[in-house]
Amino acid sequence: MTRGYDFRRAPGHLVRRAHQRSVAIFAEEMARFDVTPVQFAILMTLMDKPGVDQVTLAAHVALDAATSGSAIGRLEARGWLRRECDPRDRRRKLLWITPEGAQAGAEMALAAPRIQERLVAPLAPEERAQLSLLLSKLEEGSP
Repeated sequence: MTRGYDFRRAPGHLVRRAHQRSVAIFAEEMARFDVTPVQFAILMTLMDKPGVDQVTLAAHVALDAATSGSAIGRLEARGWLRRECDPRDRRRKLLWITPEGAQAGAEMALAAPRIQERLVAPLAPEERAQLSLLLSKLEEGSP
């Protein structure tokens, strides 16, 4: 009997499974920090761009406003970042990493290469480069 469609080989399914693997590896390596990949991305961005506004940050890490707002709120509750109103536009919220957040972020940044290495471990070096190129194309939406 022929099934006609093997979802297990469909790119969308494979991307979802690879994402699950990536998140599982991230959780193992970052367990002591109790952060999500989204929170990690926010901290890394704030280390590079202190004082960025909340909307720009959300765009930089490719998040919608609701997701970024809740992640920012959790990081703020932990004392890892602070929000301030922009003195020129009180509706804008500027974000700053705290010393505690910078310390945690620096420690997390040391674990980040291990996560990536574990994720691509099954691939040969040339396959790793090809994977990065192809994922970048998918992410950009370019043909």
